[in-house]
Amino acid sequence: MRNKWTKRLFPLLFVFLLPWPIAHATSVNELTDGGTVRVEVAEPSARPSYTAFGRAIGGVSNPGDLFYIDATDSASEIKVTLYLTNAQQLIRHYQYLILNTGIYVENDEGEWERAIASDGEPVPKTIISMHNGRVSFLLPGDARYRVSIDGGCFYCRRASTDSSSMSPQFSLEVI
Repeated sequence: MRNKWTKRLFPLLFVFLLPWPIAHATSVNELTDGGTVRVEVAEPSARPSYTAFGRAIGGVSNPGDLFYIDATDSASEIKVTLYLTNAQQLIRHYQYLILNTGIYVENDEGEWERAIASDGEPVPKTIISMHNGRVSFLLPGDARYRVSIDGGCFYCRRASTDSSSMSPQFSLEVI
């Protein structure tokens, strides 16, 4: 009898999923100063990932990039807002999902370093979660930026065979 239940429940209890964040963005925004800002979605291989299954507490195992912003053609300050667009779906599976966001700027050597906000201070470490659903940053123009997920944690209450319903989906707005 025990063997019969084990065979039936084992596949349901240990369903491993690899949620991959899904990112959406517009490609070019024209600004009031006549400049343009280009937004590019990161390739799937560069995106963050983690493994979630029912009753699991875990974290982002592979931090990664979501978007690249090219504001080199605009001297204007830009407001960047990152949205978590499917919090309503995620709440069915997660008790909590807290993701650390990072904003990086490309320096003259082509390397990425922590971005400086318009007020001259480093962009503070910021989290996006199912509770707040969005984060915004004011950044100077004339630079290339990278928006990333640097880490985070979650408690997955239950798993689903549809990994897309458990994957965070992001949208980026640049004004």
